Amino acid sequence: MSADSRVGHRERTGRVGYAAGAFDLFHVGHLNILRQARSACDYLIAGVVSDDMLVLTKGAPPIVPLAERLEIVSHISFVDEAVAETVPDKLDTWRELRFDLFFKGDDWRGTPRGLLLEREFAAVGVDVVYFPYTMHTSSTALRRALEALSAPSRFGETRA
Repeated sequence: MSADSRVGHRERTGRVGYAAGAFDLFHVGHLNILRQARSACDYLIAGVVSDDMLVLTKGAPPIVPLAERLEIVSHISFVDEAVAETVPDKLDTWRELRFDLFFKGDDWRGTPRGLLLEREFAAVGVDVVYFPYTMHTSSTALRRALEALSAPSRFGETRA
């Protein structure tokens, strides 16, 4: 991770937590995850997934570019440091940042990917902590609503 991919760095003390996300179209679900994560650790690093990684993992680029998402997340009071997440392997991220807790939405709990993540992190002494996923608000739902608003109506006009 290069120095220019870190924003808002403060001195680390106590248990370090890491919460990764796209944080695209920032909404209350994002805020809740960061708030809950910060309440469970002494120092919170927010990993903002890069544009390239989002295309690789989700098949679509974000609406808001990485630099702007980093700026937004770095100014959330619960976040001590915001970093660009540019690699797919969370263990590579851990090797760079050395956190004690990894926060994830509970939609991963019990899944093959979640169980693998737990095993890999347990081997290096990192606890995986799950938080409730905000079902009623998501960037995907917001993206769909924006697409629907900008789609041509049956009369050939856009709704927006």
